[in-house]
Amino acid sequence: MRQMEAQILCVSIVAAATAVLVWIAAPRDTSVAGMVFAQSQANPAAGDSSPFPTENGTKLAAISVDYPEQGSIFPPEISRPTFLWRDASIGASIWTIDVAFTDGSTEIHTKSGGERLRIGEIDRRCVSASNELPKLTPDQAAAHTWIPDTATWEAIKLHSKEHPAIVSISGFLSGHSDQPVSRGMVTIETSKDPVGAPIFYRDVPLIPSKTQKGVIQPLAKQDLPLLAWRLRNIAEPNSRLLLTGMHTCANCHSFSADGKTLGMDLDGPSNDKGLYALTSVKPEMSIRNQDVISWSSIKDRTASPSRIGFMSQVSPDGRYVVTMLRDKKAELPSSYFVVNFTDYRFLQVFYPTRGTLDWYDRATGEKQPLPGADDPQYVHTDAVWSPDGKYVVFARATARDPSSGGQKLPDHANSPDETRIQYDLYRIPFNDGKGGDAVPIEGASHNGMSNSFPKVSPDGRWIVFVKARNALLMRPDSELYIVPAEGGVARRLRCNTPLMNSWHSFSPNGRWLVFSSKSRSPYTQMFLTHLDAQGDASPAILIDNATAANRAVNIPEFVNIAPDGIVKIDVPAAESYRFIDEASELTAKGQMDAAIEVWKKVLELDPGNAKAYIYTGEILLWQGNASEAARYLQRGHEIDPDSSQTEIDVGIELSLREQFNSAIATSDCRSAASYGKEILAVVPDDTEISKALARCEAKLNSR
Repeated sequence: MRQMEAQILCVSIVAAATAVLVWIAAPRDTSVAGMVFAQSQANPAAGDSSPFPTENGTKLAAISVDYPEQGSIFPPEISRPTFLWRDASIGASIWTIDVAFTDGSTEIHTKSGGERLRIGEIDRRCVSASNELPKLTPDQAAAHTWIPDTATWEAIKLHSKEHPAIVSISGFLSGHSDQPVSRGMVTIETSKDPVGAPIFYRDVPLIPSKTQKGVIQPLAKQDLPLLAWRLRNIAEPNSRLLLTGMHTCANCHSFSADGKTLGMDLDGPSNDKGLYALTSVKPEMSIRNQDVISWSSIKDRTASPSRIGFMSQVSPDGRYVVTMLRDKKAELPSSYFVVNFTDYRFLQVFYPTRGTLDWYDRATGEKQPLPGADDPQYVHTDAVWSPDGKYVVFARATARDPSSGGQKLPDHANSPDETRIQYDLYRIPFNDGKGGDAVPIEGASHNGMSNSFPKVSPDGRWIVFVKARNALLMRPDSELYIVPAEGGVARRLRCNTPLMNSWHSFSPNGRWLVFSSKSRSPYTQMFLTHLDAQGDASPAILIDNATAANRAVNIPEFVNIAPDGIVKIDVPAAESYRFIDEASELTAKGQMDAAIEVWKKVLELDPGNAKAYIYTGEILLWQGNASEAARYLQRGHEIDPDSSQTEIDVGIELSLREQFNSAIATSDCRSAASYGKEILAVVPDDTEISKALARCEAKLNSR
């Protein structure tokens, strides 16, 4: 270790000495930008805290430019960033910003008061006893800021397009503008490659709620309406709110390659995880009940009805959906390791331990297991399509029980008490749904780590995936890696931040990657990185103002639409789920009249809801209104023939008895005979009905 430290020290000394020699030997361009440019040519990788000599040979205090990082590449359409730096000098109160361009353009010179970094907007609805208001880290609290005006930023982007721009920052004491006391620099660049598409993402409150073991619900029911979905055009300084106020949870979403189809995993009533929304993308969207499928209600010739869908993905052409499913025989607690924490920074650990891949055909309405990814000895998850739809990449591990008897539950993410599971990435042909042999992807499998969340680049050359010590999704140690699509050497991407890197998505042109990270705040933020033809990434670029400072961003995805391609999403389907929950609670409390009224509201919104018909019929039956109950029960059974027949039969029988007794009371023997025969066909040993029917028939015969 000491030898390594000595080597690093030697390299640093040589680099600094080289920078000084180049400055001495260079032509006498005494501008700040000129000196910085000379240093950058001598040592392009020099850190932004390298010492700068002055003309009299003294050294200036170092300015550390924290953002953007050295070598950052910006999209040509991105809005103005906030530069951050820390000044090691004592007393500097004004800073000059000098920008030199290697394309020969005129330098830019401006000044900044170096305002301190401030916490952004706070959403007061999301402040709770189980979280904390965001606060600055020590480095952030010590930082100064500069936001270039629009004209300056556009000029910087124009003249740094594929030509480095050297931004130097010099600190001055108040009243001493002729002699700098500190200096730092950073080299940035603007890519010729536009992002070219807006980003669709989920905007969530971090209000942890301790819940029952095995329950997938990190937010309490009353906080679900705070969930939101937004669209961000990076050319604009803010995002557009598309959807909020739902009384249910929607999460993993995906779009077809042409941006015309949206698919989204959707929670139904009573925390049901088995629903999936599929709808066309347009400026004003509405997800109706007819746009929602239930995995358990889709008939499957070869597998049991499924209970939950997870990480579903729409195919590039929008025809198919591939998803991870569990059947009814495997209850949720035996399929997923789930713990909800009270620590808002990482409020949940959640990953599947059993599951198979199935595919759904929108054209036929059928779903089938994907052969080669349906072996119950393994858990298959995180499936994504290749750009041509010819193969699927997914994560696989040996199936196991989520926990063992007496296992202590973890109290934080990455606890040693978590059930250990490490996934490997596999590739399998889709083959029109016939599947094939699953082949491990070299570089992303059997490497002693957990490899998950693969995404295939639009040109089919690369797979970017997440590597962590255990499990998947929101791992504190998760990092992004890139590997050739056919397998090979995996490389860690330069864009990785110190804490959690996940939820990534390729831009339609394949040159940009968006991802989420907690590096700046426990409240997850969204970042960009540029990928060149060799798959090399640039340092992370923050997407400012994606949400309030005390809310988190996750599941960002590029959508191949115009910036205003979606302006609003309504989900009337979710309103019926809210009423179902309300009606169920009223029923459980014995408030039957109120429950019936709410069940009828469900039927107004969703006339095809068999559950609402059957529950309404059962309440009416309990209240003694057999005639009306029978109508509801029969209708429910017509919609869902697999529903329980017992209540329906009882309801019909009681309805017939009610009508039989009414006919007897009014001496309508003809009607009574008809009803009585139907009752005896169901209950042939009913002596009371037999006697009454005999008396009625005797009267008819005597006439």
